[in-house]
Parts: sequence; C-alpha cells; structure tokens
Amino acid sequence: MASLYQLKKRLWSIAVLFATLLLSGCGGHVYHVVEPGETLYSVSWLYGQDYRELAKWNGISTPYTVKSGQRLRVIPGGAVVAVKPAPQVTSSVRTTRANSMTEKPVVKIGADSQVSLKSSADNMGISWQWPTQGRVLHYFSHSKLNKGINIVAERGQPIRAAASGKVVYSGTGMVGMGKLIIVNHSTQYLSAYAHNDVNLVKEGQQVKQGELIARMGRSGADRVMLHFEIRREGKPVDPMKFLPGKK
Repeated sequence: MASLYQLKKRLWSIAVLFATLLLSGCGGHVYHVVEPGETLYSVSWLYGQDYRELAKWNGISTPYTVKSGQRLRVIPGGAVVAVKPAPQVTSSVRTTRANSMTEKPVVKIGADSQVSLKSSADNMGISWQWPTQGRVLHYFSHSKLNKGINIVAERGQPIRAAASGKVVYSGTGMVGMGKLIIVNHSTQYLSAYAHNDVNLVKEGQQVKQGELIARMGRSGADRVMLHFEIRREGKPVDPMKFLPGKK
C-alpha cells in the first residue's frame, strides 16, 4: 500500500485542486505570496500556469523579476481569495499495488540520443535528448499525479540539459521536489530536473543541450532518481512523446 505520507499529499492535492476549480468557476482568483528563493517561473510551475500569463495578470514585464513577500495572482477572476498551492507529487519509486498500473517494463535509455521536434505554434525547432542514462521506472500519468518520468541510476550520475535554454530556477523551494532545476527553452517549452544531489548551474545561466547541470541524488525522494518533466505553456506533457526512441 502507498505510504501515509503519499496519501496525505494526494488528499491535499485533491482538496486544493477542488477549491481552486470552485473559486475559478465562481469568478474568483487565487493569490500566492512569494517566498524567499521563488521566481515567477517556479510559482507558475506550482500552479500549472504559463509564466507569460502569470506575468500579464500581475503587470510584470521582462525579465520577470519578483520579490519575497510579493502577492501574485495565479488564476484570473474577480474575488480575492488566498489559498496554498498543491504540493508537487512525484510517483514513489517503490513497487506497490497502488502504483503498478503506471509502471511498465524497465527500459534502459541512453543520454546521447536526440530527436528534433518543430512546434508550429512558436515556429521554433527544439532538439531533445535524454537528460541522463538509467532505467525509466515510472511514466507520466494524470491519474497517479506523476507529471513526468522517473529515471533511476547511481547517485552522482551526470544530469544534462535535455535542450538548450536558460536556467530560470535552481533551488529547493518546491515541496517534494528536493533540489530542482527549471530550464526555459522557448516561449512555450520548459523542462525540470528534480531530486538532484547537487545543482551545478545558477539562475540566469545559459546552457547548451547536453551540458552538465546537476548530479543525480535523492533529495526529496525515497531513493536515488531523476524526476524529469516537460511543460508546454505551463501544462505538463508526456516526456516520452518528445524524447527520442530508447536504445
């Protein structure tokens, strides 16, 4: 069975999601108070919003700087209501009956494989590669609240940028994600790398595809792994649809 900690996180996520949808449907909007270390990108990530929309709702222009204590509107509307965001939930890597439906046969993958994808929406080609080598143990699943894939390997293993871009978050301020890095690749796409042992890049740093950005660890997790996500316009998408075929 799933641990009590996991169950509490899932119940909290469901409760906050219900409250958010209710407020949104009633014409209300939700505010988030910026905490030390947070950025506009990390706040938009928490709420599953496009960072550009978040900036527009709050009258923030580039380079999208926010300050600790600043109140940000995270859902458009009329009435002012304050709630906390749902904790980030990444699937446990323990094999249980509760999560076995999201598990597929373990497959080894290589970090040097690449594929080019072109988005007609932003007219920019993005080349994606696997962020690390290892075994894909858990896959993207809306029903299990896993917003990406979990890759397991050895502690200290290199984690590399899946595509070129700018580091917009590097820190530990997001619940359940441990040491996290978020990279902005274009006006539409971002990627995230969680549970790192050490982050090797800083916010504002430009990185090339394949560049070393972190070392694999278990911060915020129950075993050594990389939780990897891709988001399009703030919404999580299945990384397996973007990454090249496994070797």
